[in-house]
Amino acid sequence: YLDDLNDELFERYPDWESTERASAFVPGLASLANHHRTAEASSSGGPNDGPGLANMDRMYDKSRSDYGGYEAPWHAGAGAFTPHHGVEFKATRDVMEGMELLIDYGDQWQEENDYKLKHIARKEQENKVDSNDGSNNSDYRPKRGFVEGIHKKWDDVVEENHFEIPYELPTEKAKREGLAEGKARDSSEFEEGYNPYSEYRTNDHHLWPEERGEWRGNEVRHEENPYPANDETIVRSIDWLGMNGVCLTNGKLRVGNSPIENAGRGVFAAQPISEGSVVLTSPLIVMRQEDFTMYKTDPKQKINRNIVDKSTVIGTELLMNYAYTHPDSPVYLVPSAPLVNFVNHGTSSKKKKKKKKTPPTANVELSWPKEGSNSANLFEWAYNQKHGSHYDMNFETYDFGSNPNGWLKDHAIDVMERSGKLAFEYVALRNINDGEEILIDYGPLWEEAWSDYARLNPYGRAGYFRCALGVPDGFFPKKWMKVGDTYEIAEIQDLANKPLKPGEVLPMTWAHNGKPLGSKYAYVVGLEKGFSDRFLKYSEEIGVIELYRRLLSEQEGYHLESDAFSVFTPGTFMNTTTAEDKLMEIFAHRYKSDKYRFNMHFVAAWEERARKDMLKALGDAGFDMAVKGFGERFGYDNMTCFHSSYMGMTHCDRSLMHSDIYATDDKSWNIVFPLITIDGSEPELDVMSEDMNTIVGVNYLKDVAYAMGDFGFHKTRMVAYYDPDDDRLNNADLTDPSVLPMRVVFGAYCSQIDETNVAMIRHIYDGDDPAPFADQFKDFPMREIHWDSSGASTLANPGGKGL
Repeated sequence: YLDDLNDELFERYPDWESTERASAFVPGLASLANHHRTAEASSSGGPNDGPGLANMDRMYDKSRSDYGGYEAPWHAGAGAFTPHHGVEFKATRDVMEGMELLIDYGDQWQEENDYKLKHIARKEQENKVDSNDGSNNSDYRPKRGFVEGIHKKWDDVVEENHFEIPYELPTEKAKREGLAEGKARDSSEFEEGYNPYSEYRTNDHHLWPEERGEWRGNEVRHEENPYPANDETIVRSIDWLGMNGVCLTNGKLRVGNSPIENAGRGVFAAQPISEGSVVLTSPLIVMRQEDFTMYKTDPKQKINRNIVDKSTVIGTELLMNYAYTHPDSPVYLVPSAPLVNFVNHGTSSKKKKKKKKTPPTANVELSWPKEGSNSANLFEWAYNQKHGSHYDMNFETYDFGSNPNGWLKDHAIDVMERSGKLAFEYVALRNINDGEEILIDYGPLWEEAWSDYARLNPYGRAGYFRCALGVPDGFFPKKWMKVGDTYEIAEIQDLANKPLKPGEVLPMTWAHNGKPLGSKYAYVVGLEKGFSDRFLKYSEEIGVIELYRRLLSEQEGYHLESDAFSVFTPGTFMNTTTAEDKLMEIFAHRYKSDKYRFNMHFVAAWEERARKDMLKALGDAGFDMAVKGFGERFGYDNMTCFHSSYMGMTHCDRSLMHSDIYATDDKSWNIVFPLITIDGSEPELDVMSEDMNTIVGVNYLKDVAYAMGDFGFHKTRMVAYYDPDDDRLNNADLTDPSVLPMRVVFGAYCSQIDETNVAMIRHIYDGDDPAPFADQFKDFPMREIHWDSSGASTLANPGGKGL
């Protein structure tokens, strides 16, 4: 729960200083209560249909901030625990016995969640239609041209990315910006008579029921909620709650000031508690160490604007002091239930020191929910929920015991993806008296760290105390121990030592669990040894590499404005080029460098002779094996390389997650391989997983191609090989690659083109990039086929209808 101190609150409380604006994690009731709109917000014409059921709200003038009399730097405890406490909530309407407590998360959360749920619901509907194998009688059909929404979770999102597109343009702008944002309009939703695709196809590619109505700004049309909420549906009987619910404290505890020096506040037994009973149960937020690190931010820096500067660490989040971990594990567990974060440290009976009086010994320990208990059943059901627009309302009929405490069987990274859906318990080690403080052993590493910090001279302390709490050995499962928390792609991680066979096509899979990034995209394919060098030699001979040196260094006559293109004859640069090669026309297009802050230039054939020459060179270098590999792997009848181009750059300050190939009935691939890379560079390509929640960076490798299929989202990683304003380039010999470090890759769009996808493929090709060969999509069979199942067609000797 992020408690945002927004402009509205500052209007209500004008005495607050602007420097006090902050976002805070609020455990307890604020983190457990689900969202629903207030009655006022629901009745004001907002995006949520139905009555607003929110029944509580925070009392912003009730919370307090103090260290209980401790002062820094004199007291080691000052800054070691949060000064913020006493957050209170009030009932905003009558709350019945057994009614769920709901709070309004605010307009921004509502709008973002609406977009996400809308597209998830559409995806579910499409999957249902697809599964009917043509027997479906519904008015629905799969919207095979509209990308499902993306809930952005990557680090480098900036405000300029948040914009509305009033209609879907038949251009690259709509494809790369609108669809990637999940906010581009679908053509079937336009007013009658408006057709943005009229220049080359009718508006029949996407169908959607007419009764859905017209898109209006931020209003979002949901699929019908199968579980509509009202006051009756959010009430459970006390008997039902007793049989299925989990009492977090059961009235056993209260909060007060701890008598332990430097501990601040603590939690105390409000009644006798017997040995072995559960004192507290808490859901857990799963984090990694990186999440607690605070970095410098500088919106004025030249590279990586508006994001954190990970080269400069400025501190560690206070939340670290409330997280449980093990020194051999990347998993950090932050309890979020009421009162749990008041449990202070006490030494275990085995560690009592006889030299001096010690604080009370620990009287509780951590335990996973006991199989068959209410808490085990509740969190088994939650943890095993599938990603979708609604939770399955099958709690009473769920097969409990089929996967209890399922998180103990999963890899640490997979558990992080299910944050909030697991729990542990605090169990009494012995009988606990009324009024006794609840204490738990934080572990020997914490004790040592605290002892060292407390002994320091107050002026010698570099900052506040920060140290996670320890779990005992054996508490974390083996799958959480001595493993990484970094997403890595297994095949790419291994290809340098275990190269793929030429034409071998494999999905990119996660190294930690062996599962593919996506079921329909993100593959690698092996190329013949020396392939990259052979095609690079060809590219140098026809002058393309020299053209890049001139374009990227912005020499006179070769500086293109943002989104401009020009036609060149780079063969004239080279002494080794034949007379015919000197006449080959190549176009260069500088793609939207003002918007995306990079100097990416696309270079491709402008006339037929150059197009054929490049395809023949691809085949001569060995690319036929890659095309064949995809054709055979996915059972295509034939494949055509309908577009190919070079992509070169020297710096990228910001790029956009996008999909070049989409909605082609899973018959198309953007196959990319490197020609020139920078040794030792950071990953050059960011690939998004199918669930759209994870992005992983990969490095290009020679003689390996990387393929993105339908809705294969990816982007150029932010890099800075050289500063384009660097004065040393002014008089340098720019033919020396070491003076002008650059990255050049080559991409080919290859597809089985047929009646099911020709309209969309032409839309993809004929965007606002130069598209000199759009006439290739006119008739069937295609004028050129570069692979077929008989093996008769190749890049150098294509089959098909011919010219």
